[in-house]
Amino acid sequence: MEPLIADSHLRSTIYRRFLIFAIWLCGFQQVVSQEVVLKPKSSVPDKFVLSDPPAGLFDPIEISPAVIPHNPYPVEPLPPMYPSFPSTYEPILTGKCPVNFSSISDIVDKTASDCSAPLAALVGNVICCPQVNSLMHIFQATYSSESDMLVLHQAAANDCFSDVMSILASRGANSTIPALCSVKPSNLTGGSCPVKDITSFEKTVNTSKLLDACSAVDPLKECCRPVCQPAIMEAALRISLVGASMLEIFNIPGSGTTISVVNDCKGVVYAWLSRKLSPEAANAAFRILSGCKVNKVCPLTFEEPSSVIKACRDVASPNPSCCASLNTYIAAIQKQMLITNRQAINCATLFGSMLQKGGVMTNVYELCDVDLKDFSLQAYGQQGCLLRSLPADIVLDNVTGFSFTCDLSDNIAAPWPSSSSLSSLSLCAPEMSLPALPIAQTSRSSGSYGLEMRTLIPLMYLVSSLLF
Repeated sequence: MEPLIADSHLRSTIYRRFLIFAIWLCGFQQVVSQEVVLKPKSSVPDKFVLSDPPAGLFDPIEISPAVIPHNPYPVEPLPPMYPSFPSTYEPILTGKCPVNFSSISDIVDKTASDCSAPLAALVGNVICCPQVNSLMHIFQATYSSESDMLVLHQAAANDCFSDVMSILASRGANSTIPALCSVKPSNLTGGSCPVKDITSFEKTVNTSKLLDACSAVDPLKECCRPVCQPAIMEAALRISLVGASMLEIFNIPGSGTTISVVNDCKGVVYAWLSRKLSPEAANAAFRILSGCKVNKVCPLTFEEPSSVIKACRDVASPNPSCCASLNTYIAAIQKQMLITNRQAINCATLFGSMLQKGGVMTNVYELCDVDLKDFSLQAYGQQGCLLRSLPADIVLDNVTGFSFTCDLSDNIAAPWPSSSSLSSLSLCAPEMSLPALPIAQTSRSSGSYGLEMRTLIPLMYLVSSLLF
């Protein structure tokens, strides 16, 4: 009896499943796809058209670190997104430097961030060392604020310099700052400058003229129509001649000794300005003056490009061998440091002149698609990062850790020099403002400048690009 019941139950189960399948199959055959024609609205174009941006100058576009694009080169995986934070500890001080560091704590913190341990060597020329020099001037004035002196004696300079470096390292700064930025205790002593006290300084220098020129430095005009820089140089020259004989005064300057004395006296002038300005105002002014200096030259080291010259000397059209040699050479340059957009112009011109002197007369930058960004260190492993020409700082927050600001000028071709001589190179526009970058090819027809894309690049991307 039981086998019959089981057999009946099995048959009913199979029948129900077959019935469900038949119903589903019939429903499936009833379905017919229908073509739907999208009728666009008359007010909406049927194609996306990228229009040129309106003419004029634009501020950089702020892009949050949270939306940094994914790695465009999947064959090179990115490291995990771990923020990089400074390693801090209590510094061990000499106990012999009578300075209340809390009065310049903000400047010290800024310097420590700008010279963060894993990043200092890569941004030393543009960010770290200018800020270190500014801190030295401000500290010098802070130390002597209770006296009539503008400098420190050598013993105090040794102790205080050691304390400053210890405090910076305890806040996450690189311990090699003295060697990286060529700073030493004697920078706080005034060196060979004959004037080191306030009374003599203010008797010799037109202080009201100096203060008027340097109390508010214009970041857009100072580099091409300088106001503060000549005022500092005039004051330094005046105090450098105090006590000099008539023969020395009328002697044509230019010897190493004369230049050294004037440079030492410039440090004394900076110290006097630091006493008259707030630490924030003095730091802003000194950083702008440093920016004018660093943007005048190319900080990169170029080896003799004999292989590039050999491969590119006689080319007049795109040549695989030439471009391969050029790209290999530039890839080595990209491992040196981060540079500014203005420095990139200098570097491209300098390298182009080296190629021209070797007989490469064709614009190989254009033939091989070499852009300004190719002369700077690469972020994301493959994407060039140019720093802004105006003074910038390393950013430290609780989400991304250390970050820095890039101007991504992807479509701006590297300028090929008009001749092998660099004497005609000038980065000052006719209106005496900071120069515009070369116009991007895509926007030349409309007469507008290429947009600067600005983004914050987390530190771990940069470091990873050097490791892989």
